[in-house]
Amino acid sequence: MIDAVALTQDLVRFDTRNPPGDEAACMTFLAGLLEGNGFAVSLSSFGDNRLNLVARRGEVPAPTFTGHLDVVPLGNAPWTQDPFGGQVVDGKLYGRGSCDMKAGVAAMIAAASAEPGQPVTLVLTGGEETGSNGARALAESGDLPQATFLVVGEPTANRLLAGHKGAFWLRATTRGVTSHGSTPHLGDNAVYKAARAISALEEFGFNHPPHPIMGSPTLNVGMVSGGLNINSVPDAAEFTLDIRTVPGMSHAHVHDQLTFTMPATELATLVDLPSVWSDPEHPVMQQLAKAWRSATGRETEPQSAAYFTDASILTPALGDVPTVICGPGDPALAHKTDEYCELAAIEEAVAIYRAMLTLN
Repeated sequence: MIDAVALTQDLVRFDTRNPPGDEAACMTFLAGLLEGNGFAVSLSSFGDNRLNLVARRGEVPAPTFTGHLDVVPLGNAPWTQDPFGGQVVDGKLYGRGSCDMKAGVAAMIAAASAEPGQPVTLVLTGGEETGSNGARALAESGDLPQATFLVVGEPTANRLLAGHKGAFWLRATTRGVTSHGSTPHLGDNAVYKAARAISALEEFGFNHPPHPIMGSPTLNVGMVSGGLNINSVPDAAEFTLDIRTVPGMSHAHVHDQLTFTMPATELATLVDLPSVWSDPEHPVMQQLAKAWRSATGRETEPQSAAYFTDASILTPALGDVPTVICGPGDPALAHKTDEYCELAAIEEAVAIYRAMLTLN
């Protein structure tokens, strides 16, 4: 059986920061490991040093587990632990990506290796952190094997989630006419237009009912820029929007609402990922919850995440199969300085995944 903790350490020691994005060496390492454990492995490229991996064992459709290997940058704050060392201190495995989500990937590989008689598919992607680019390339290739259900190993502190919000990221641009800063009446200030648009968004209403579990959609203005120098009227300004949507919402309709609210702006889509929700009363979801309870000894109730995952792409590509998100990382530690994952959580995730693989 593959040791999930040792494998997490191995994966953390690969520098897969995105940007710039370089999962190739890590994926190649895993391809060899999985082939040695009886999997048929396929690697596919979606850019320079960018790889996805699909590993299959047994008949399809099969239980399918997915995780990504790219990680976010380190940030400016100094780390007290080597971010690519994989050190274990006081029961915590430190390193960039340990929580989000190399521990989850290691746990699903360890679980699959411990149940050699069970059909299973592993879908390992790159490019998730910048909008699920790797998953999108896989979906567009048409090479995804059929699945009975999908388990996403993103950090949930091993809680069982039935879905997550969608992500709709936009860049808004306002245009004006430049002139000398001493004669602003001869120009048309694009920053003022951006300011008016942003002010209108502060009270923006989606006119959509809350989801019973996910709650209401949200909108955040994250970045603002405009002008080239202090003594010129700016002829362009930009700001970005991070919108999180709930099931039943059309991103095209949200786009139309924003265009009506901000008529003097140009909108460009940066990320367009739908929400994911699987009915907890679905028979397969009930089985997955039963397996989770048997492995953890705890009770669960329908829950969801605010962040997005590759399920936004993979779940519809697999025919909207029942999907759960469950992984050992603590979501409160994702993307943080001195990111870590508890060793006990990694071992529990292996037990959860094994229980899900052996559903009756």
